[in-house]
Amino acid sequence: MADPSSYRPAAGQVPDSPGVYKFRDEHRRVIYVGKAKSLRQRLASYFQDVAGLHPRTATMVTTAASVEWTVVSTEVEALQLEYSWIKEYDPRFNVKYRDDKSYPSLAVTLNEEYPRVQVMRGPKKKGVRYFGPYGHAWAIRETVDLMLRVFPVRTCSAGVFKRSAQIGRPCLLGYIGKCSAPCVGRVTPEEHRELAEDFCDFMAGRTGTYLSRLEKEMHAAAEEMEYEKAARLRDDMGALRRAMEKNAVVLADATDADLIAVAEDELEAAVQIFHVRGGRVRGQRGWVTDKVEAVDTAGLVEHALQQLYGEEKGEAVPKEVLVPALPEDTPALNQWLAERRGSQVSLRIPQRGDKKALMETVHRNALQSLALHKTKRASDLTTRSRALEEIAEALDLDSAPLRIECFDISHLQGDDVVASMVVFEDGLARKGEYRRFQIKSFEGQDDVRSMHEVVSRRFRRYLQEKLKTGEWDPEDAEAGAGEVPEDDGRPKRFAYPPQLVVVDGGQPQVAAAKRALEELGIDDVAVCGLAKRLEEVWLPGEDDPVVLPRTSEGLYLLQRVRDEAHRFAIQYQRNKRGKRLKSGPLDEVPGLGESRKQALVKHFGSVKKLRQATIDQICEVPGIGRKTAETVAAALARAVPAGPAVNTATGEIIEDETPAPAGASSERGTEQ
Repeated sequence: MADPSSYRPAAGQVPDSPGVYKFRDEHRRVIYVGKAKSLRQRLASYFQDVAGLHPRTATMVTTAASVEWTVVSTEVEALQLEYSWIKEYDPRFNVKYRDDKSYPSLAVTLNEEYPRVQVMRGPKKKGVRYFGPYGHAWAIRETVDLMLRVFPVRTCSAGVFKRSAQIGRPCLLGYIGKCSAPCVGRVTPEEHRELAEDFCDFMAGRTGTYLSRLEKEMHAAAEEMEYEKAARLRDDMGALRRAMEKNAVVLADATDADLIAVAEDELEAAVQIFHVRGGRVRGQRGWVTDKVEAVDTAGLVEHALQQLYGEEKGEAVPKEVLVPALPEDTPALNQWLAERRGSQVSLRIPQRGDKKALMETVHRNALQSLALHKTKRASDLTTRSRALEEIAEALDLDSAPLRIECFDISHLQGDDVVASMVVFEDGLARKGEYRRFQIKSFEGQDDVRSMHEVVSRRFRRYLQEKLKTGEWDPEDAEAGAGEVPEDDGRPKRFAYPPQLVVVDGGQPQVAAAKRALEELGIDDVAVCGLAKRLEEVWLPGEDDPVVLPRTSEGLYLLQRVRDEAHRFAIQYQRNKRGKRLKSGPLDEVPGLGESRKQALVKHFGSVKKLRQATIDQICEVPGIGRKTAETVAAALARAVPAGPAVNTATGEIIEDETPAPAGASSERGTEQ
């Protein structure tokens, strides 16, 4: 634990201007990012008597070992730089909101020739129009089902669309009138895009104009005695009104606004957001976070605004943002939001009327979300704590293993040998820190030797991190860490040591892992193995396993860790094997990318014909020079073609004249 006075900047060294600052720990990792109107005043507040600081701030400054800053010209620039650095460095002491679940949105893929309406989750894509998020995917599908009657936009996948175009027959939705069937040419691409844009306009809240137009068309059809058309238009209007009723009117003036409410206690905070478009609630989402820094409601609102709109542009940022408290840098936030929207944005606290009443509703949702989260977490935290304590007791550890790493080896009959490393912290998976390895030192099947290699590589990288800070001298161990790259403060792959290493296997694998640690001079990391057959826990140098009760939470946690490592290893091994099976002789040509591979195969029709071509003929392909042509010819000459394929039904030899996919060999049965 560092003394803040040991790295306090000298008097007068910190400028009295706006800027962004970073605190780093002894390993040079960025642990906190902040911004200030005056760097001098803000940083001075951290270097007062530690006893007078907020407990979380005190923990941060005593964990840190240095501080640095960057001066900017305006507060808006400071806001933008702070957001960028928080996203880049992922500092452990900054408030980071994460969705308590992945909320689905209704998406229209306007970036495709034939736009598609679908449910989407995850990060937003360029050229796609989003509506929501919604609480449940079924709510989106109910709305879309009603809307397709009036706006028969494509909803099928690319595979279904391509198949229908090939056979010249639309899918079921095309037959029942809920798709305009652009796949078979019933509408032109322009007509289908117009339908998609009308769909987007209606979902965006511009409903009145469209309903009025339908009503006029209905009356006109009735006057012309086209009663079937009039009845269909009447039903279309009913379907649209039912879709609208699913989102009740909450603001009578057709406002576009986001309402943000916060519920908090000393340790955690819950944020709820209602997305109101055209006066109707179009979506809702919620976040829960630990208060790892000393921050008030206004600060929580500021962090929420940054993470809510940091990646948004245009209409995704509404005209109004209603909040429970205004952040300290409200003018800068207003300017930042306006730049992201492209027009003025009002950031304010609702004082009266419908907006204040709706804000109270949002706040009640935040309170319920926080209460539910605490109920779940209390149970989970108790169970996880008991599991870690049971593991510590069974393995005779000094303390509970807060960080556990598990290694597993995977292969298929000795081919494509790979390994996985999964990380659990406080009993929870940290998927962002999972790693995978290819076995490099030998070929063939040897799980024990593979385990030794992987554990050695992982902890050699850990020693590299320690070498930077002078905590470790490579002369003290038999294996050196090698050349150390320059540090930039980003989270490192192998920076944190575990308290416990778990290997998937029995005595031989455990012994290999322990030997790898001893060769590197590491003696403060415990090792155990979990054998699948009887779920026995093996310790280094022990002839008999540790048998945990079948009802033990500790055993259950070890099984989860082992199974996750097994899953991750198998996934990587299958991906690697799949790529190898799809590879061909053109993949062995250095510097030959996908575009030129496709050009070669397209020009000659197949890899077989390309193999028969002369260097001059290969040079005729656009983008292929003589040197590349010689390399391609040499690579194809080295690749031995397989024997001819045989039709098992007729016994005839099949000549390979079909075009090969880019990057793949057309010779059947050949693996490169």
